[in-house]
Amino acid sequence: MYPDHTHRVPAQRAVEVHQPTSLPPAVPVAAPLVPVQPGTVPAVASIVLPDGRVITGYAIEPARPEPVAAPPAVSRTAVNVALGGVGFLAVCGGLLLLTSFIAALTAFITQLIILAAVIFGGWIAVQVLSASGHQGGTTVNIRRAVIKRNHFHG
Repeated sequence: MYPDHTHRVPAQRAVEVHQPTSLPPAVPVAAPLVPVQPGTVPAVASIVLPDGRVITGYAIEPARPEPVAAPPAVSRTAVNVALGGVGFLAVCGGLLLLTSFIAALTAFITQLIILAAVIFGGWIAVQVLSASGHQGGTTVNIRRAVIKRNHFHG
């Protein structure tokens, strides 16, 4: 497998040649027939091979062809077209429901915004109108201020 490290000419290496051995030819011998009663198949069959060996096994029943299926009453193309139409209608209905849902959601959000504006505007109106109703906050008595001022400067 590995080359030896001797310096020889390639023709000097030893070569081993294997010659094939021939097999003796097989002599065909007629196999005896096993008697079978007419019209019946035995459950177990035996066969004698040309070299004298006997092989015993179960008999194989002949293959029966599968029955041919009857053609459907409606063609496959018609069924496919009908299913496609049903699918298309389902998609259209889903899109219609989706657009209705989006419109309802938009109306709901608009109503919430209007309600917040009304409540906030009412709160501001109450604040403005209630300030003029009672005397709260900073009041200035002008006469006292003038008196205090004159007295302070005088």
